[in-house]
Amino acid sequence: MAVLFRWLLRLATGLVVLIAGGVLLVYWFASRSLVDYDGVEEVAGISAPVEIVRDHAGVPHVFGASDADVFFGLGYAHAQDRFWQMTMLRRTVQGRLSELFGARTLRTDMLLKHLGLYEAARASLDDQTDETRAMLAAYADGVNAWIGEVNEGARGRGAPEMWIFNHPVAQWTEVDCLAILKLMALQLNAHLADEVLRARTSLLVEPERLADILPDIPGPGTAALPRYAALVEDVPRYAAATPAPRDPLSPLWGRELAGASNGWAAGPSRSATGSTLLANDPHLGLTAPSIWYLARVELESGGVIGGTIPGMPLILTGRSEDVGWGITSSYLDDTDVHIEEVNPADAGQYRTPGGWADFETEERIVFVAEGEPVTVQVQRTETGVVLPPEQFDLGTIRPPGHVTSISWTALATDDTTMSAGLALMQAHNVREAIAAGEMFVAPSQMLTVADRNRVGMKLMGRMPVRDPAHQSLGRIPTYGYLPENRWQGFYDYADNPEWVEPAGGLVGNTNNKVIDAPFPRHVSFRWGDSQRIERWRFLMQEREVHTRDSMIEAQLDTVSYTARALLPLVGADLWFTGESAPEGTAERQRQRALALLAEWNGEMNEHMPEPLIYAAWMRALQDRLIRDELGPLAEEFTHVEPLFIERVFRDAGGASAWCDVTQSAPEESCSDIARMALDDALVWIGEKYGPQLESLRWGDAHEAAQDHQTLGAVPVLNWFVNIRQSTSGGDNTLMRGRTSGDPAHPFRNVHAAGYRGVYDFADPDSSVFVISTGQSGHFLSRHYDDIGELWRRGEYLPMSLDPALARAAGIGTIRLLPEG
Repeated sequence: MAVLFRWLLRLATGLVVLIAGGVLLVYWFASRSLVDYDGVEEVAGISAPVEIVRDHAGVPHVFGASDADVFFGLGYAHAQDRFWQMTMLRRTVQGRLSELFGARTLRTDMLLKHLGLYEAARASLDDQTDETRAMLAAYADGVNAWIGEVNEGARGRGAPEMWIFNHPVAQWTEVDCLAILKLMALQLNAHLADEVLRARTSLLVEPERLADILPDIPGPGTAALPRYAALVEDVPRYAAATPAPRDPLSPLWGRELAGASNGWAAGPSRSATGSTLLANDPHLGLTAPSIWYLARVELESGGVIGGTIPGMPLILTGRSEDVGWGITSSYLDDTDVHIEEVNPADAGQYRTPGGWADFETEERIVFVAEGEPVTVQVQRTETGVVLPPEQFDLGTIRPPGHVTSISWTALATDDTTMSAGLALMQAHNVREAIAAGEMFVAPSQMLTVADRNRVGMKLMGRMPVRDPAHQSLGRIPTYGYLPENRWQGFYDYADNPEWVEPAGGLVGNTNNKVIDAPFPRHVSFRWGDSQRIERWRFLMQEREVHTRDSMIEAQLDTVSYTARALLPLVGADLWFTGESAPEGTAERQRQRALALLAEWNGEMNEHMPEPLIYAAWMRALQDRLIRDELGPLAEEFTHVEPLFIERVFRDAGGASAWCDVTQSAPEESCSDIARMALDDALVWIGEKYGPQLESLRWGDAHEAAQDHQTLGAVPVLNWFVNIRQSTSGGDNTLMRGRTSGDPAHPFRNVHAAGYRGVYDFADPDSSVFVISTGQSGHFLSRHYDDIGELWRRGEYLPMSLDPALARAAGIGTIRLLPEG
C-alpha cells in the first residue's frame, strides 16, 4: 500500500510539474509579442526621426517632421498594439476568414465575396486626393515596418493568436485601409434586414397592424404602404428562414444592433464658459479589445487627438486645437432591395426596363482550411449586386424564378470617404469641417461639430434620389425592372440636412428622426431612436447653460424615459388592486414586484432590482402580444419596441387588437395580457436569479460582454481574454447598453459606447475621453483592460495636445530613425 501511495504521489507530482512547465512555456511564447514602449529602431520609409510617446494609459502621441512621417508612426503604433485585430479586419473584408477557421466562417466569406467590398475599395483608390494617397501610403509603410520587425526579430509572431492561427501575413496596402472603412459601413447597415423583415411581416398581418409592430416615428412625412404580396407576386406567406446563430467573427450584428450613437454640442450662449462644448459617444458592438484605439498625431495643420480604428489612419471622432467633431449613425436610407426576374429561357439573363439583359458574372474563390475551395459565382445587375437567398433571409421574400439584388451606396467604386476624413482632421472651423463632408459617401453619418465660437450639425453621405412614384418608397423590396423603383442619382451635398448656429444654441442627435420632409427627401422612414432623444431634450433644457461636467452627466445618464412612459400605461389596472395574497403565491409575488416598480424613478442602475423586473416584464409582454399573430417570425423581434407597446395600450388606430389571443376562445383584454406577462417574467426571474426580488441586481443580467472574437469561446483561455463588467443603462437610456436579445442571456450588454469624448473649447486641455477596454490587444499586457475600469465607473482620461504633458506622463518613447 505504501509503495502504491509513493508511486501515486510521484505521478501526481510529475503531472503538476508537467502542467506547470506547459503553462510557463505557453506564457513564454505568448509574452514574446508584448510590446516594449521604449526603444530606438531604424526603419525605411521616413524622412526624419519620428517619436511615439506612450502616456500612462498607453495612448500614443506621434511627432514627426512631416505629415507622412506622422502617419507612418500611427501605422507603426496601431500594428504594435492591435496587430491581430487589424489582420482579422482585413481578412473579414477580403472574405478570407475560412482560410483560418474552416467551414465555420464560410457563410461570412461568401457574403463578402458577393458584395465585393474589397474590390470596390481598390477601384476607389485613384479617386482619393493626392494628400490622402500620400497619407495611406505612409500609414501602410508604418504598418509594414512593424510586420518586418515581427518577421525578422524576436517579436513572438506579433500577437499571441498567431501561435494558434499561424498563417503568412501579407504586406499592408492603401486598399486595406479603404476596405476596412467599407466594412464599417456593412456593420452599420440596418436597412437591408429591415426591408426583408417588413416584407415578411406584411405577409402575415394587415397594413394597419404592420404600422403597430414596425411603427413609424411620430410626425409627418410617412405614407401608407400596400402589402408586400400586392407588389411582388407568388411570395410564400410562411417561407422558412435560414437561421444561423451569430458567429463572433461575423461583421453582421443584426438589425437591432446595426449602429447607434450620441452626439451633441452647446454654443457660447448655452455654455457657462462663453465658448463651446461637444460630447460624442459612438455605439458599436463590444469586443475585447475594443474596436476603438486612442491616439494623438501632430500634423502640419496642428495636433489632433481622439478615437481611431486600427487599420485606418483617421481620427474619426476627436478634436484639434480649433475644432471638435463627433459622429452618429444618421440612419439615412442608403439601401434598396430589388426583385429581379430571371429569363425562363436563359438563366444568364434578367429583365430590365428595356428587355432582357445579361448578368455581369465573375467567379471568386473561397479557400477553406481542411476543406475543398468553394467557387462563388458573383452576379451583378443594373441595380446592384445579386445576393444568395440564405443571406439576410432574402429567400423568404423571393418568388420562384427571381433573384434579389441590392443598391447600396457603400458599393460605390468612387468612394472618397477617406479623403473626407483627412480633410475633417485638418479643418479649422465649423464651415471647413462641414465642407469636408462633401466627399463623404458611406457609411452615412451625422456630423456634430464645434469650433470656439459656433456649433453645427450636418448629415454626411450620399442620399439616393428615388422616384416619387416608387412603389414601396424604398421600404420593402420591389421589382427591379420597373423604372420607378430604381435610383435616379444622388442629391447634392447641399441638400443634406444642416444646422449651424441654431437659435437655441444647442444641436444634438441620438439617431432620432431629424426632419419631417415628405418622401423622397425624407432621409429615412427607419430611425434608430425615438426614446433617448426625449431624455436628452429634458437634460439640455433643464439648464440655462452647460459645463463640461453637465455634458458628462448627460453622457452617463441612466434614467429610462421609456420605463417612465410605459409602466403607468401597462400597469394602470394592476397597481393597488386586489386583496392581499398569501405568501408564496404567484399573486403575492406579483404584488411585491408592482410595489417595487411603483416607487421606482426609471433609473437603470446596475445595483437595483427594478430594472430587471421592468425589462423582463416588457419582454414577456411583447412576446405575448405578437406570438399568436406572427408565429415563428416573432423570434425576429428580439427587442422591445416601445412605440408598439404604447400604441397597443393607448389603442391607437385599434392597436389593442393585439391583446386578444386569436387562437383562444376567451377574449383577452390588455390588462389580462399585462398581468399574465408579469407572471411570466417573475417565473423566468425566479428560475434564473431566485425568488427574492429585493436582492436582484440589474448588473447581473446586464453584464457588458467584451469578448475576444477569436478566443472568447475557448475554455480556460476565455478567462484571460474576455472582459466582463456589471453595467448600468439599457436599450433606451442615454448611457446606452444595448441588450443581446438572445434567449439564453436576453439582457446581456453587447453594444454600447466603446468611445466617449467631451471637448471643452474654453479650456481645451480639460477635454476628456475614454474607451471600453485598453489600448493593447495583447491579453498579457497591463494595457489590455486598464482603461476599461475607468469606462465602467464613468471616469475619463485627460485629452491634451500639450507635448510637455504627454512626455511628463510618459511610460516610454519609441524613436524611429531613417534607415542608415
